[in-house]
Formats: sequence, C-alpha cells, structure tokens
Amino acid sequence: MDRREGRGLTTVPLETLPGQGLAWVERLRRSALDRFEELGFPTTKSEDWRFTNVEPIARTRFSPAPPRPAGTAAPKLLEGALCAFDAYRLVFLDGTHVPDLSSPLPKAAVLASLAGLLKTQPKRLEGLLGRKEDGRQAFAALNTALFSDGAALLLPRGVVLDKPVHLLFLYTAAASPVASHVRVLVEAGAGSRAQVVEEHASVGEGAHFATSVTEILAGENSQVGHVLLERENLAAYHVSRLQVHQARDSRFEAHAISVGGALVRNDVCLKLEEPGADGSLNGLYLLSGAQHLDNHTRIEHAAPHGASRELYKGVLSGQARAVFDGPIHVLPGAQKTDANVYNKNLLLSEQGLVDTKPEFKIYANDVQCKHGATIGQLSADALFYLRSRGLDAASARALLIFAFASEMIERLPVEGLRGALEALLSRRFLESSHA
Repeated sequence: MDRREGRGLTTVPLETLPGQGLAWVERLRRSALDRFEELGFPTTKSEDWRFTNVEPIARTRFSPAPPRPAGTAAPKLLEGALCAFDAYRLVFLDGTHVPDLSSPLPKAAVLASLAGLLKTQPKRLEGLLGRKEDGRQAFAALNTALFSDGAALLLPRGVVLDKPVHLLFLYTAAASPVASHVRVLVEAGAGSRAQVVEEHASVGEGAHFATSVTEILAGENSQVGHVLLERENLAAYHVSRLQVHQARDSRFEAHAISVGGALVRNDVCLKLEEPGADGSLNGLYLLSGAQHLDNHTRIEHAAPHGASRELYKGVLSGQARAVFDGPIHVLPGAQKTDANVYNKNLLLSEQGLVDTKPEFKIYANDVQCKHGATIGQLSADALFYLRSRGLDAASARALLIFAFASEMIERLPVEGLRGALEALLSRRFLESSHA
C-alpha cells in the first residue's frame, strides 16, 4: 500500500497490526492514517513547530521493529530500567509486550497489553481507545494508525492501587534505524487512585524513532499520577503526547523527566472538564551537546472552581536547545479558576538556547492567574561563597546545579525513583561542571 510509503516511513500493512477483524479498530486506524497524510510531517512554518525542525526524522528511512528474537533473556531486560522499585509492571521491547515480566493486578482491576486485550476483550476498549483525540497532531495520528502494542490500565470505581504501575518501554537501537509506536490507556473510575510510571529507554547506541500516546480518563473524585521518564540514547528521536480529561473533583499530577534523546517533542493536553478538577504539570530536563527538546503543554479550564499549577525547569550545556510553550486557556464560564505556569532555565554555556512562552488566554472575569519565565546562569557570588568554604570549582558548580533541579526531583511520588534520579543527575551535573 504505497500511501504508507514516504520519507521517514516504510510500508506497514494495517492488516498486520493488532485489532484486525475489528471494524471499529480498522476505522480508527484508517481515519488516523488519512489524517496523517493530510497533515504530513510538521514544518517550521507551523506556529506550533517553528522552533523544532523534524527533518532529521522525516528524511531517515525507519523500518518497523523486527520481531523479538527467540531465546531473548527476558529477566535481563529489567536491567534497562533506571532502578528497581516495587510495582505492578509491564515490559515492552521495541513496541512488543514481553509477558514473562508482567505483574498482574488485583482481580478488581485490569493491567494488560493493548494487543492482548484487543484479542481477548475488545469490548473493554471500544469507545475508550482514541475516543477524545483532537486530530490536530500529525505524530499522534501516526501513532493511532500504526501502534503495535501498549498498555491498558482499567480501574473500576473505588479501586486504590497499593503500589505504582511501571510501564517499561525498551528500544534495542539496532544497526539500522527502526520505528516503534506504542500507546497507553488509563481509565480511572470514580474514587479510584493510581500512580503510573512510564519509562522509555534505549538498549544500545543506534538510532531509533518512537511515538507514544498516553490517554488518561480521570473519573469523578479520582486521583491519578503519571511520571514520564525519557532516557533514550543520543541518536534517538521521540515524540510523545499525553492527553488527560478530568471529571468533577478529580486530581491529576504529571511529572516529565527528560535526560536523553537527540530530538524529543512532548505534547501535553490537560482538560479540566468539570467543576472542582485540580491538575498539576511538573517537568525537568537536562540537555547537553546538540540535544533538542520541545515541551508543548496546554491546559484548558472548561468549568468553574478549577485549579492548575505548572512548573518546568531546565538545565542546558553545550549547544543544546530547549523550547517551552505553555498556554493556559480559561474558557467562558470557568469562574473562580486558580492557575499558574512558570518555566525556569539555567544555562551553563554561551551556546545554549531557550525559547519560552508561558501565557494565558482568559475568557472569564473572576480568576487568579499568574505566569512567568526566567533564563539565567550560575551566580558568581554563590560560586565564590562555596569556593571560599573549601569546594573546588567543579564541585561548587555541581552543587548549585543540583540545588536548582532538586525541587523537581523531590516532587516525584515514587521514593525509589527519586533516589535513583538524584544519583543519575548528580553524576551528570558533575560531568557538566568539568566540561
């Protein structure tokens, strides 16, 4: 089917993907593929992409990820995780579920691969998967058309998980560039509670391209947390989208930690659809060399008495570039909204570059809204003070950088993850200080 031929893509017959024989899945995939063909790869002429050039993705010929080799040592795959922590876990290798490493949930809830559920319980997914896509994002459409697998977490009313759900996506990064498209669906029933850690990491140094789409439906009075941890190698490309819909009095908290990838784009759309919803977006990125990271967030307050908080922090060295675009829309009728958005950046070199635009579009007259952005360097006075107390120059710089970033690490809800990230970032900051 040559309409799937083109720059950055190879032929992937839809008939070979999960959900074949299900009319609603086939409609979903074909509609998304048509939408991607209509939109095409975004260019810098688009306002949403004017600081991010995806030509390196578009001009590379990515092949579908090969099947998992027979005899792959499944337990070894867990070594690709940042750290071991007690969790219900699903592991994926190049977009394919590795069932040997799955941890079942209590019977009241469902945690399973999407491909598996589409075979055994497709009715559980019909009407949920892709239900609220807005159709404006080309890479999200590409993911919907071509996703090979992913995870579904379905929580009935009142279910409270006693430990996090860990979704580990590993990419083998073989000699020839490969593409993987994975998806996560979370439906949290009224009064339920869950914490999801979504980790993406490379196993190898080769180039690969991944798209990931995460849909979260937070029911009335539910509490859902989501951590995105991106640790791919410096030849990797990753485009992610997080789409969250919040019902009355629900609580949602997201954390995005980005420390890898050559070119990474993270889109977040948080919609507070009913009164009393509360949402929080947190982000930390550490970039070096020629890395490029683009964080695009959008929060929509559609109902009264909603609250949102957003804080992204970045540390850049070398010729790295970061983009932050964080509009908050307060729609008509969303009175008593309380919202703020801030982006703070620390530049460690003269070549680093940040483009930042936190903003509000307000169509209600009884709100409290604040926004701001900062871009700065290490304080010479603080460095002098630490040096006068006996620290060498590199250690003093590393300590100040860590102090800047530690606020975001401390906010992470998973204790084991906090400790591992502190150790990882401490090493990175010390290396940056010696550079």
